[in-house]
Amino acid sequence: MADSTVAFRCPNCDAGLAFNAEKQKFCCEFCLSEFDLAELEGSDAQKKAEEAAKQGEEYCESMREYYCPNCGAEISADEHTAADFCCYCHNPVVLRGKLSGQMRPDKVVPFRFDREEAEQRFLSFAKKKWFVPRGFFRKSQADKIRGIYYPFWVTDADTDARAAGSATKVRTWSDSRYRYTETSHFGISRAGNIHFEDITTSAFSQADKQMLEGILPYPSDALEPFSMPYLSGFLAKKRDIERQSLTDEVRSRMYLYAEQLLRATVQGYTTVNLRECGLNIRKSHWEYTLMPIWLLIYKGKKRDYTYAMNGCTGKIYGELPVSRYKLLALFGGVFAALFALGLLIGGFLL
Repeated sequence: MADSTVAFRCPNCDAGLAFNAEKQKFCCEFCLSEFDLAELEGSDAQKKAEEAAKQGEEYCESMREYYCPNCGAEISADEHTAADFCCYCHNPVVLRGKLSGQMRPDKVVPFRFDREEAEQRFLSFAKKKWFVPRGFFRKSQADKIRGIYYPFWVTDADTDARAAGSATKVRTWSDSRYRYTETSHFGISRAGNIHFEDITTSAFSQADKQMLEGILPYPSDALEPFSMPYLSGFLAKKRDIERQSLTDEVRSRMYLYAEQLLRATVQGYTTVNLRECGLNIRKSHWEYTLMPIWLLIYKGKKRDYTYAMNGCTGKIYGELPVSRYKLLALFGGVFAALFALGLLIGGFLL
């Protein structure tokens, strides 16, 4: 079967459209027209996309998969995305072919600010760090930032939670001869219905879990029904973790949250010990969601450093490299200052 694509074209000049995160519109670089999603949904391009979706092939057919021959990383992009180097190891990437067997996402969180602002935030963040190598501040380094949609599972659930245990109240008083301590023991029981909203879990096994958790959360009101035009001009990762593999992890998180909520209702005691906690999930709903990340990988001499920014809130996760020369210069300056101070004090005492 020959490769095919669903290209979102400008209704005015038929050039390709790209999603502008700053304007929250779909923009044409040729005739400078701008459209919101409602306007685009009425275009012929959107109608074609909807027909492809009915056949279960829209997402697969409209995307391409790139792979890096150096590190083996895989990314997904539409036909208009310039995938000129690997965003992980900075090596060139090559087109391998369309995605196969990929399910259409349920929701998407669109990028809220553009690449230029992401670069400015990156440089501002880095310049506040004293010991970062000079090469980290170069414009060419900031140019390597890429906007990537990462896959997540977002879970809502209705649950019944319960907890039981014991508590004590300690009272002390004294008279002219003795000090008294009275300890009262109580049985504790708590139960309630808890609704969990937007528990977010990574659906991509190769990603740095600490990185993905470091830039969470995404605001619930930013979630939009998935529409292909949002991916125009950006890269996208396809999921490789199914929800069945995450059931135990999500349940454990809900269990911990429920225990904390129930414990918070027990007040006025000296000590509290909840020995028995239980959680029954009555109903759950999972949605496959793409969420935006501005990502930069800095290649150091001995290791790579990941810089990631939440493409909606701007929250930053990053472990920056440290320049040995700047550290040596600092230690040398401190040593010289202390040495000079010692000479000055010694001369004064003499």
